[in-house]
Amino acid sequence: MKQAPTMVSLVEKYLTARRQMGFALEIAGKQLLAFARFADQDGHRGPLTAELMVRWAESARQARPLTAARRLEVLGPFAKHRAQFEGTTEIVPPRFFGPAHRRLVPHIYTEQEIRALLKATDHLLPADGLRPLTYRTLFGLLAATGLRISEALHLTPQDVDLKHELLTIRETKFRKSRLVPLHSTTAAALARYTAARQRKLRHQEIAAFFVSDRGEPLVNRTAHNTFEKLRASLGWVARGGHPSPRIHDMRHSFICRVLLRAYRQQQPIDKMIDALATYVGHAKVSDTYWYVTATPELMSVAARRFAHFAEGGSR
Repeated sequence: MKQAPTMVSLVEKYLTARRQMGFALEIAGKQLLAFARFADQDGHRGPLTAELMVRWAESARQARPLTAARRLEVLGPFAKHRAQFEGTTEIVPPRFFGPAHRRLVPHIYTEQEIRALLKATDHLLPADGLRPLTYRTLFGLLAATGLRISEALHLTPQDVDLKHELLTIRETKFRKSRLVPLHSTTAAALARYTAARQRKLRHQEIAAFFVSDRGEPLVNRTAHNTFEKLRASLGWVARGGHPSPRIHDMRHSFICRVLLRAYRQQQPIDKMIDALATYVGHAKVSDTYWYVTATPELMSVAARRFAHFAEGGSR
C-alpha cells in the first residue's frame, strides 16, 4: 500500500510551484513549513482538517486571536490548493478568529528623538571603526526618506547616484522598483559615508552600500539589534500601539510629517498623496490615506480642513 506523503513534502511542492509563478512567499513559506512540521510531528496523514489547522493556529507562543487569525490566513491558499487533489480537504471559514489584520497606531518620532538617536550612534564600538558612521547614516537615511529598512540594506553602491542625488530601489516589496530623489543634505551625508567607507576599506570590493567594518553587508537582524540597544540607552517610551518604538516607525514618522506639512500649506491633498504613495512605494494609494488617521494631530488638521470645505470654502 502506497504511503501517504508527508505534509512537509506537500508544502515544499506547493511552494516550488508558486515561486515558479513569481510569488516570493518568504514569510508565508516559513510559516507553511512550520505548520507542515507540526502536522508531521503530530502523525497526521491524509487530507487537511479544520481541527489540525485551528490547533496549529492556536499553538503560537503568543496565543492571541490576531496571531491565530494570521496563521489561518497563510494556510488558506494552501488548503484550497490541496482541495484540488483531495476532495475531502476542509477549509476553515474566513474570520474564524476574527480579522487577520489590525493597524496599530505608530510611534511618531519627534525631531528631538531623531537627533538623539543619531547622536547615540557615536557611542557604538569600535569608536575608531566604520560602525558608528554606518548606523548614523543608515538611520538618518530612513528618517529623511521613509525607506523600509530592507530597502536601505539592499542598496548597492551603484544604486546610490550622488551626482544626481537619486536612489534606485530595485524590486522591493510587491516586486516594484522606483527612483527616490534625495534632499541635498541627505545626499551630502551619503557622500560623507561613501568617502569614509572608501578610506576604511580602501580597494576592497563590496556588494552593499551599508557594510560592517569588515566590508560585509549589514543584515536585518543585526541592524534591529543595534537599534534596540540604542533605544534602551535612550530610555524611550512608546507612544503608539506597539510595545516599543521600532525602526519601521521612522517610515511612519516621515509619511505623517509630509502629510501634516501638506495640510498646513493647503496643498491639493489628493495630488500630494498620489506623489507620496509613489515616493514611498505603496502598492495602493489607500495605504497612504490611512496615515491621515494615524495620529491625533493629523486627524485634527484634516478635520478642520474638511469643516472649512463643508462650509463652502475651497480645499
